[in-house]
Amino acid sequence: MSIYVGNLSYEVTQEDLSAVFAEYGSVKRVQLPTDRETGRPRGFGFVEMSSDAEETAAIEALDGAEWMGRDLKVNKAKPREDRGPGGGGGGGGRRNSSFSRRY
Repeated sequence: MSIYVGNLSYEVTQEDLSAVFAEYGSVKRVQLPTDRETGRPRGFGFVEMSSDAEETAAIEALDGAEWMGRDLKVNKAKPREDRGPGGGGGGGGRRNSSFSRRY
């Protein structure tokens, strides 16, 4: 399972996040997603630890804790929703009711 870590400072690195969570156990992996267009961090990340007990200890200790001037939001990550083929996104806009096709 993975831990979601939200409300992160945009200055946080994977090494920073790993060091904080290492106080509660063995960190297997850290991910900090970036914005596709700007390459900037998105303000959240995911941490995987070696055991559920370590994850629980980290969540209990860090959820709501202040770090780098921000109150962290830490909980079990929810599975990613299947967006289906073609990605997500809503439908198109409304068509003008006066639109007519000419053949």
